[in-house]
Amino acid sequence: MSVYVGLMSGTSLDGISAAVVRFTPVDPATAGSPSRRVAELLAFVSTEYTPQQRDRLQAALTEGTARDYCRLGFDLGSWLADATVAVLAEAGVPRSTVRAIGSHGQTIWHEAPHSTWQLGEAAVIAERVGIDVVSDFRVRDVAAGGQGAPLVPIADALLFAGDDWRALQNIGGIGNVTVVPPNGKLDGVRAFDTGPGVSVIDAVTRTLIAGATYDVDGKHAAAGTSIDSVVDHLLAHPYFAAEPPKSTGRELFDRAYVQSLIERCREKRPSATPADIIATATSLTARSIADSYRRFLPEPVTEVLVSGGGAKNPTLLSMIRQAIAPMEVLPFADRFFDGEAKEAVAFALLAWLFVEGRPGNVPRATGAKGPRVLGKLSPA
Repeated sequence: MSVYVGLMSGTSLDGISAAVVRFTPVDPATAGSPSRRVAELLAFVSTEYTPQQRDRLQAALTEGTARDYCRLGFDLGSWLADATVAVLAEAGVPRSTVRAIGSHGQTIWHEAPHSTWQLGEAAVIAERVGIDVVSDFRVRDVAAGGQGAPLVPIADALLFAGDDWRALQNIGGIGNVTVVPPNGKLDGVRAFDTGPGVSVIDAVTRTLIAGATYDVDGKHAAAGTSIDSVVDHLLAHPYFAAEPPKSTGRELFDRAYVQSLIERCREKRPSATPADIIATATSLTARSIADSYRRFLPEPVTEVLVSGGGAKNPTLLSMIRQAIAPMEVLPFADRFFDGEAKEAVAFALLAWLFVEGRPGNVPRATGAKGPRVLGKLSPA
């Protein structure tokens, strides 16, 4: 059976993405790898967290007792099961035809190459839905000396390669890029986290705009003027100059980071409006991506496909286009399907790779000692 479900809860804490996917082989004559597949998206459902759920997840990133984490792990497993039921109903696919579910869970702590921790009890999903679940994908790569991230590059290569060099830029809570050679040949794939995605923009917006959860359509950023000297200062952080492979998360771009950004904006421009500060946070994401490309992308990339929540922010996309010209910047959906579904599809593919006994990491991207089969099985 080649139908799989993928589940993703990202660093932006906006909700759960669930996808039902059918994988079929690519013509061997044009495939750069025998594992290359075509992904047919049968259904995609995005379920927003309630304010109470989001608050519990947010709190878990910084504090909590053993009881808090234990309860949250089981509750999140139940929420992931609900998302699975919903997307299967949307697809009209019988559960008996689904081979496995790939669940990323929610990253609570990521301090690679030393440790990584994702919550969301896979056994709860398996028990509720009655389908095998593959989860906990990052730990094996970290155990093998890797960053455990990014994990999406394997999908970028096997599912989304083109005829020429292509960059696939995800802008979720954190930004990450995969550089894919023609026909997805794995020995040429590289990937790393570029820095903040929308997490800093969202946090600044929530802090400055009453009742807002994010900058809808980039309207606040569009109404403001970025304070470039603040962005210059922030880009001097050692993370941005560090050579790949590398990964980051909310451990660096946390509440203290956001508060420091706001205070520095007001110090440099006492008349700064909330729109100016949101524009500065948006510019930080755009310029960090451009800076990463200049430093670390020698490949002849001509096309960048953007996915994730940031792809729906026109102001951010405009800033990126200006910063990396003459590269062409397109929404991922212009070439494939809704970019919001891309990471869920990637974890469905990781479940397929696990079932097939094939490696799920790209050592050039994570820094692991070698290819590893990723994940742990919770049978139905």
